[in-house]
Amino acid sequence: MAQEKKRAGVLPPDGGWGWMIVAGCFVVTVCTRAVTRCISIFFVEFQMHFGRDYSGTAWIHSLVDCSTMFCAPLGSLIGNQLSCRVAVILGGFLASTGLVLSSFATSLEYLYLSLGFLTGLGFALCYTPAIAMVGAYFSERKALAYGIAMSGSGIGTFILAPVVQVLIEYYSWRGALLILGGFVSNLCVCGALLRPITLKEEEACPLPVDTECGYDVKPPAVTSTAEEQPVDGEHQGCRCPQFMREYHFLLMPDFIVLAASFVFLASGCSLPFVYLVPYALDVGVRHHHAAFLMSILGVIDIIGNITFGWLTDRRWLKKYRTLCYMFAVGMEGLCCLFIPLLRTFALLVPFSVVYGYFDGAYVALIPVVTSDVVGTTYLSSALGVVYFLHAIPYLVSPPVGGWLVDTTGTYTATFFLSGFALISSALLLFTVTMIRHCQKMKKDMQTKVPKGTHKYTSTLPKIRT
Repeated sequence: MAQEKKRAGVLPPDGGWGWMIVAGCFVVTVCTRAVTRCISIFFVEFQMHFGRDYSGTAWIHSLVDCSTMFCAPLGSLIGNQLSCRVAVILGGFLASTGLVLSSFATSLEYLYLSLGFLTGLGFALCYTPAIAMVGAYFSERKALAYGIAMSGSGIGTFILAPVVQVLIEYYSWRGALLILGGFVSNLCVCGALLRPITLKEEEACPLPVDTECGYDVKPPAVTSTAEEQPVDGEHQGCRCPQFMREYHFLLMPDFIVLAASFVFLASGCSLPFVYLVPYALDVGVRHHHAAFLMSILGVIDIIGNITFGWLTDRRWLKKYRTLCYMFAVGMEGLCCLFIPLLRTFALLVPFSVVYGYFDGAYVALIPVVTSDVVGTTYLSSALGVVYFLHAIPYLVSPPVGGWLVDTTGTYTATFFLSGFALISSALLLFTVTMIRHCQKMKKDMQTKVPKGTHKYTSTLPKIRT
């Protein structure tokens, strides 16, 4: 591994071993995000076994999500300092151990630690490094590669949701968690596929440095030839900590706006996955049909991953990736506002289809949009920050949703909270984008000079009349 890291820098191959990286990331998303979604199937089992209310039980799912996102920078750090391979193998071991220990739980507090924290920590060490590796191996077909890799979440949900339900029926929730622990151990195998790669732009010092260590906030352009690389002597005066060089993008206005949008997104996106099955059961849908709704959502999620990834890689649409992302998030929010009107299995199926499609669309575009803002070199660190920003909303929103259910006796307020948060995320980005566009047009109009005319400043004194 050390020898592989020292190889001369190369351009993103856009294929070759990159497809094995995509395959590894695909399985990582199956074992992390799909398993996290399927924890909602245990919701009723935990509630009945431990005799707790909605709010207390919802902490399990929220802690898994929160730990996964809160510890994402740790996954980036281990991936950058050691290798993505080490991070994923270590994470797989911790996640598997957490699920196995959870099968022996004697209280919800036990599950908070074993399933909520330990498993979530393992997922964090796997998720961010695997996603960052895809961005390193692909450039021209980046959105498609991410679409395929992230579709593991949908495919995993489609397959695991009914399987987990069957496992619970035959082996109880304890046996189901034990088997899931063995399944998640495959993350260690995925880690072995992540062959390190050094890109050309990573060979140079990331940013130009002055005597006071002032950094330009723009990410470096990707170079295509070795001659275009700055020589080592140009950066001998670089005295700033490595942290400042890797996280300079935190000062970029575009990244700050994107980060704020992600906070709103995280506040609303997890609630439908936590409360769709309990809501379906509450309105009279059979347990098998309620679990099947998650399967439908998962398989349509796959179509959203791949089709949106393919479409946004087209030359005519590539520059509108951010607008596509906004549209997908906004449509998800509208779906959540209508779900209280859907009270039968036949009506909940279209919700699962539409919500699942746009969920897959925006999930595939998160690393793409982030990469467009910060550049490929800093993608791993940026994704660590992006997923870290999901942590607190993921921790708070499911218990808040459960509290709303306990207080109001219905799920309407919970789904309205989700819908308004998602729409706010899209509107924030859209508003800032429109302001930037109007400012650019105004600036272009002011600087435009008609042909045959010359601007000059007269030095003669004005004549008073």
